[in-house]
Amino acid sequence: MPADQLIIAPAVKAALNAKSAVVALESTIITHGMPYPANAETAREVEAEVLASGAVPATIALIDGALHVGLEAGELDALARNKSAAKASRRDLALLVAERRTAGATVAATMLIAARAGITVFATGGIGGVHRNAELSFDISADLIELSRSPVAVVCAGAKSILDLPKTLEVLETYGVPVVGYRTSEFPAFFSRTSGLKLEHRLDDAQAVAEAIRTHRLLGMTGGLLICNPLPTVDEVPAEEINPRIDAALAEAAARGIAGKDLTPYLLGRLVELTGGKSLIANRKLIRANARLAGEIAVAMCEEAKPGPFGFLASR
Repeated sequence: MPADQLIIAPAVKAALNAKSAVVALESTIITHGMPYPANAETAREVEAEVLASGAVPATIALIDGALHVGLEAGELDALARNKSAAKASRRDLALLVAERRTAGATVAATMLIAARAGITVFATGGIGGVHRNAELSFDISADLIELSRSPVAVVCAGAKSILDLPKTLEVLETYGVPVVGYRTSEFPAFFSRTSGLKLEHRLDDAQAVAEAIRTHRLLGMTGGLLICNPLPTVDEVPAEEINPRIDAALAEAAARGIAGKDLTPYLLGRLVELTGGKSLIANRKLIRANARLAGEIAVAMCEEAKPGPFGFLASR
């Protein structure tokens, strides 16, 4: 990737050169996930969580046709105020760069850019996945394919609960993406801790997750891992409360013909209204929790590896 199209912030570059911990952060939560000023406040809070863990935050976005890995304070605030910013997934990057556009980077685009920059741990709120009625619409997020391509571990609160979660897990299995519950044996449902979907793999501390990531790479496995970090019970919006409102928002979106890239931002915004703001509070809390955990994992990745159960060293 040409140097003038990949701009790495000085703090991020220094950390990468020193082989210190860095955590990638996506920016569609800024451009499409929340209204201003909540989006800017949340982005700053998320970066502060990464710093508190001992890692360096690298918020990734497209600004005037350049791919930025790490944003300065003024750049972040300008992005949060930009109402015309595009939403960039993998397929859009070349065109948006050529058109010198500004855009928020989705999970898929953030993974790709993070991998190019040499960042291996990434925190987001929830990944995209298989949309409901995908057998009719074929609407499946590029996030799932990118997880099988880019060697980046993604810390999230599961997939967004507006999606078809069972089908999302099936597609992840098909693409060979390891899904790990962090201190849980159940796939989290973004706003809610539980989905009723059991996970085969559970790890209970950041060091164990780091060791799994090292071993994944040592064995020559391509792609990333999905680390699922559920909200604490006190912070969640219980499934029985949020699910009827999701159904109502989906019905409204269908009636209005809202689909494709516009669907998720519409649904998340409508849920804020339907839950009296509870979903926005939960969204902000879960992305902060994921950022802190991602930072802890990134720091553990930089620690000296120990011999594994089979006697080999799972090094970086």
